[in-house]
Amino acid sequence: MSTHVDAATATQSGKSAHALPQSLTSEQLLAGILTSLDESKAEDIVQIDLRGKTSIGDFMVICSGRSSRQVASIAEKLVEMLKNDLGRPSKIEGKEAGDWVLIDTGDIIVHVFRPEVREFYQLEKMWQPATAAASSHQQSS
Repeated sequence: MSTHVDAATATQSGKSAHALPQSLTSEQLLAGILTSLDESKAEDIVQIDLRGKTSIGDFMVICSGRSSRQVASIAEKLVEMLKNDLGRPSKIEGKEAGDWVLIDTGDIIVHVFRPEVREFYQLEKMWQPATAAASSHQQSS
C-alpha cells in the first residue's frame, strides 16, 4: 500500500494527516522519499540500512543533483512532500548553498549532493557494511 493511499484514507476517515506520522513505518517513509527523489530526477540514489548500526536513524539515503539549483530543488520538493502528503515535519540544512543539503526526518536522513561534493565526502564508503568494503578491496587487489 502506498503512503499516498494511506494519507487519502486517513483524510476520508476524518483523521487529520498530522496523525499519520506515528502510523508510518520507516519502510513506508523510505518508499515515499525514494519516489519523491525519483520524480525530482535525483541521480545515483543509494539507500543504506542503519538499523542496528547507530541510533541516528533507521535509513540513510544519498543522492546527487547535477547543479546547486537542482540540489536545492530536490530538497525543497522532498521537504514539501513530507509535510503536505505525509504530515511529517523535517529539518533541512544547507539549502542556501546548494552543494550538500541534509534533510532529517527523524527516522531517515537524506543527503542531496552535487556530484563533486559527494565524491569528496564519500559517505557511502563510511556507512557500507564491512563485508562490502572487504570484497571491494579484494577486487581492486
